[in-house]
Amino acid sequence: MAEEVANPSKVYPRALFGALLTAGVVYVLIGLASSIALPPSKLSASSGPLLSVVSATGVPIPDWVFSLIALVAVANGALLTMIMSSRLAYGMAEQGLLPSVLGKVLPNRRTPWVAILATTVVAMILTLVGDLSTLAETVVFLLLLVFLSTNIAVLVLRKQTVEHAHFRVWSAVPILGVLSCLLLLSQQRWQVWLFAGIFLAVGVVLYYVAKVTRAKVAGRR
Repeated sequence: MAEEVANPSKVYPRALFGALLTAGVVYVLIGLASSIALPPSKLSASSGPLLSVVSATGVPIPDWVFSLIALVAVANGALLTMIMSSRLAYGMAEQGLLPSVLGKVLPNRRTPWVAILATTVVAMILTLVGDLSTLAETVVFLLLLVFLSTNIAVLVLRKQTVEHAHFRVWSAVPILGVLSCLLLLSQQRWQVWLFAGIFLAVGVVLYYVAKVTRAKVAGRR
């Protein structure tokens, strides 16, 4: 998404760390309020902890309000995942790692419409395979792999010199990122590893298809 931002080296770090700080403060405040309203044992045993907290306060909020909040939260998470996956597919196509058709964009808006359609179709197919919790855990697993590779890339790319001004983070941050990703990956179920392995295998096949196709086009030229 940084490629779609004007002056990304200045704007993107502010937006990223500002969002992380804001979300972190909100999560801490919710955690403190919840622990004050109810004991941790009741919170862990509840299927709807936030609803239990509000019920314990005696505030008359209808249940449908919480259903609407949950629906918006799920839709927002799905939207963010779709945006990330479509832009990731587009970027990989631009780098020659996926078929070039995924790199096509609209003439005016410049949005990667083929990548968006492709990732949407894949998401629709995945809703028919397995249960929702396994798919959600698989998405988290694959995101951890993305974060792991990104932190490693930070350590590798920082050795390269560039002429333009850019953001530079302390080395401890990506190192801690790598370690935390490895820790979280070690806690995943074997079913999640299996699903993620299948998806990665499909990605490897698409990579070699793109490689062979580009080699043939280069040979004709």
